[in-house]
Amino acid sequence: MCPDCEDFARTVVMLGQLALYAEVPGADEDFIDTVGPCLAVSLPEPPPGTFPPGYDPNEGPEYPGEGW
Repeated sequence: MCPDCEDFARTVVMLGQLALYAEVPGADEDFIDTVGPCLAVSLPEPPPGTFPPGYDPNEGPEYPGEGW
């Protein structure tokens, strides 16, 4: 696995583990609020082939509260 692929996979796993921890009764909300955005920002570029060709994350359906 390429170094960037390994970093991407590891960071995605940590985000998933943090999401699971957030559901635990008594989870430290300050920790979650601090670490979650830091992990998300630290994501490297996704490895080639992760998204289909021409994928644009800014396109798609409007979400509730958008487009007003």
